[in-house]
Amino acid sequence: MKTDSLADKLVHAWYAGSAWLYPLYPLAWLTALIASRRHRRFLQQDEKPPVPVIVVGNITVGGTGKTPVVVALCEAMKRRGIKVVVISRGYGGRGGSYPMQVSEDSDPLKVGDEPVLVARRTGVPVLIDPQRRRALDAAVADFSADVVISDDGMQHYALPRSCEIVVIDGSRGLGNGMCLPAGPLREPPSRLASCDWVVVNGAEREPFPDAVVMSLDSADPVNLSTGESMPIEDFVVRKPFCHAVAGIGNPERFFSGLEILGLRIERHPFPDHYPFSASDLAPIGQETVLMTEKDAVKCRALAGDDWWYLPVAARLPTVFTESVLDSVERRAG
Repeated sequence: MKTDSLADKLVHAWYAGSAWLYPLYPLAWLTALIASRRHRRFLQQDEKPPVPVIVVGNITVGGTGKTPVVVALCEAMKRRGIKVVVISRGYGGRGGSYPMQVSEDSDPLKVGDEPVLVARRTGVPVLIDPQRRRALDAAVADFSADVVISDDGMQHYALPRSCEIVVIDGSRGLGNGMCLPAGPLREPPSRLASCDWVVVNGAEREPFPDAVVMSLDSADPVNLSTGESMPIEDFVVRKPFCHAVAGIGNPERFFSGLEILGLRIERHPFPDHYPFSASDLAPIGQETVLMTEKDAVKCRALAGDDWWYLPVAARLPTVFTESVLDSVERRAG
């Protein structure tokens, strides 16, 4: 149950500032140059989308907490009566015909784990397509969307957008500040200046200038098989030790959060978007397992009787949410 050791060492080096990465710096500078040129060409096009489009993405490799932001914005828009559609590449999915609508019962191995999670949590239409522009057109033509939210796609410049929200992992920041392959960045740090909002997931580091600080609030654990929820206080007392499973961008954030709650855990980290099979978790199948909600989407058919997931919700400043919604309504008008 271990991730690729070479990949682990590389990620550790990115965030530890390891000196052995120095020979890769020329390639990183080339990546930054190409990324900057692509962005400049995109800005020169100045294409207006048919409806307001919000891109929620990042400039680092791996997860940063984008999907909870998408869920929170969808819920806020629904409260205002705004008809929102979410589009996504459907990372990790192996679907056939696109654009493809995702439902709460869709197979995450076909459509991706995050689109299924968004569909289940929000009830809004979710479309996946490797060509996000095609998904945007379908959202407008087939679902009469007032607003479209793109879950990721910051660097997908075929997609016109009205505004951008970049999400940064507060515990990791931008690592060594270098682009791939010498660092974790897809685009140079200067790219942040062109984004409309910077959201920092957690406040372990000093916030970026003018950044919005987000926290993830845990709800009560939910049993994968029965749907039963148990108050977290009771869970800690009744199940003080569990196997913690996380196939997300920063598993350590999840593991540390469980320990803060008072649980003793055995860590089982997996790569982000990992396609779990029965053999992956067979050794702990009859023991207590607690995993992320995103992983639970893929593990329901594999679950033992004592497998649970921990839902989380983004806590965002009201002034930020209202600012995004006001911006959307101005652009729609």
